Amino acid sequence: MNARSPRVRFAPSPTGYLHVGGARTALFNWLYVRKYGGQFLLRIEDTDKARSTDESTRAIFEGLEWLGLGWDEPPVYQGANLERHRADADRMLANGAVYRCFCTPAELDVRRKEAEARKESFKYDRRCDRLSQAEIDAKLAAGTPHVLRFRVPEGTTEWDDLVHERIAFPNKDIEDFVVLRSDRTPIYNMAVVSDDIAMRITLVMRGDDHISNTPKQIMLYHALGAELPRFAHLPMIHGLDGKKLSKRHGATAVADYQHQGILPGAMLNFLALLGWSPGGDREVMTMAEMIELFSTDGLQKKAAVFDTKKLEWMNGQHLSRTPAAALAPLITPMLVAAGLATAADLERKHDWYFALLDLLKVRARTTDEIVHQARPYFTDDISYDPDAVAKQWKDAAATRDILAATRERLSHTTWEPAAMEEALRKLAEERGTTGGKIFQPLRVALTGLTVSPGIFDVLMMLGPDRALLRIESAERWLEHSAAGA
Repeated sequence: MNARSPRVRFAPSPTGYLHVGGARTALFNWLYVRKYGGQFLLRIEDTDKARSTDESTRAIFEGLEWLGLGWDEPPVYQGANLERHRADADRMLANGAVYRCFCTPAELDVRRKEAEARKESFKYDRRCDRLSQAEIDAKLAAGTPHVLRFRVPEGTTEWDDLVHERIAFPNKDIEDFVVLRSDRTPIYNMAVVSDDIAMRITLVMRGDDHISNTPKQIMLYHALGAELPRFAHLPMIHGLDGKKLSKRHGATAVADYQHQGILPGAMLNFLALLGWSPGGDREVMTMAEMIELFSTDGLQKKAAVFDTKKLEWMNGQHLSRTPAAALAPLITPMLVAAGLATAADLERKHDWYFALLDLLKVRARTTDEIVHQARPYFTDDISYDPDAVAKQWKDAAATRDILAATRERLSHTTWEPAAMEEALRKLAEERGTTGGKIFQPLRVALTGLTVSPGIFDVLMMLGPDRALLRIESAERWLEHSAAGA
C-alpha cells in the first residue's frame, strides 16, 4: 500500500442518475478506507456543462446517502478548478512536455480519411511539434486557434494494477493527445490528473473501461512532477446475457431499487459481490462484516453479472434478519400510503404491529411484498387471489363444507395455537383427510393468499372475532360461486 495516508475518490459525472456500476465503485472505495484508514472523497465531474444538471447531482448525493456511503470532506466540483487545470497545462508547456498544435479539426479529418483510405490507423504526425519558434510566434500574433498536445515519450508505460497485476502499453501506440482545447478548457485526462494531484489521491479505483486512460494519466503525473497513485480497475458489470449492463436489462439506477422495496444493506451486500469475493462461500454480510473481510486481494478480474433475482433473494435474507424496530420506519409510511393504517393506529398497536412485521418479513423479498402480505391484517375487505382459488378452492361446495366445519370447531376451541392445531387435526382425522386439506383452504379464507405465516400465527394475529367472521365471508363467497357454476 502507498506510504501516504490513503485517500480515495468517487468521481461521477452529473449527467444522469447514480448507476449501479457507479454505486459499486463508490462502495469499494468506501470499504477500502474504512478497512485501511484514510478518507473517502467525492468529486462531481461537471465540466460537461451541456449535459450536467443540478438534478443529477442531487440524485448522486441522495443515492450515496441512501446507501450510507458518506464522504469525509466537502464535495469537489471539477468545473470550479478550471484555472488550476489551465495552469498545470501551461506548466507542462513551459517544461517541454506539451506543445502547441495549430491543426484545425477539418485538416485532421482530411488526414484521418486519407489514413483510412490507405487502410492505416490514424495517428497525429507531430507536424506542429516541428514548427520553429518564429512560426509559432507568428501564429500566436495572428490569433490562430490552437490546442495543447502532450508529447508522448518513447518506451513503455506500465503499472502494477491492484486487480489486473502488471499492465503495460507501448507508447508508440498512443498518439500525442490533446490536454487543453482551443478554448482553453481541459480534456478529461488533464482535468482528472490535475484534480487527483490537488486532492492528494493515493489510490484511483474505478471501472476497467478506464484502463486505456491510465497510461496517458501516468504520463501527465510524471510531466507534472507528482507522485503516482496506485491504480485498481474493477471488472465491468454485465447483464445475464453477458453484455454490458444497460437499460435494456431493466432498472440500472440505484434509486429504482430503493423504490422497489430493496433495503440499502441488501443493495450494498449485493454490489459488494459484483467483482469481490470475501473468501469461502460467504454471501450474506452486514456492512461491519464487509469492512472486516474487505481486501484488495479479493478483487476479481472477470466481469460480474447483475442478476435481479439474486438481488431480491439477498434482500429477503436481509429483511428476515432485520429487527421489527428497524423495519417499522420503512414499512409504516408504505402502509399509510396504501391506506391500510395511520401512523397513530400503528403506534397504538405497537406490540401487535411489531409481531406482525416479524411474521411477514421471513416470507418477503421486498418491503413491497411485506405491505402486500400485510393487507389482510388491516382490512376485512380482502380479495381472493385467483391462483389461490384455483389451487385450494377447486370444488366450491366441498371447500365451503370444510370451512364451515373448521369455523364450528374453532368457535368452541381455546384461542391458543396448540389448542387450535389439536382441534383442527382431530377434525381432519374425523373427516378422513389430512391437516393440509384443512389448513390450505383456511389460509385462503383468512388472507386471500397462498403464502402467509403459519396458519396458527395468522389466526392469533387476526383474533377470534375477525377470523371467524372472515371464514364465514369465505363460505358465502363459495356458496355464490357454487350457485353460479
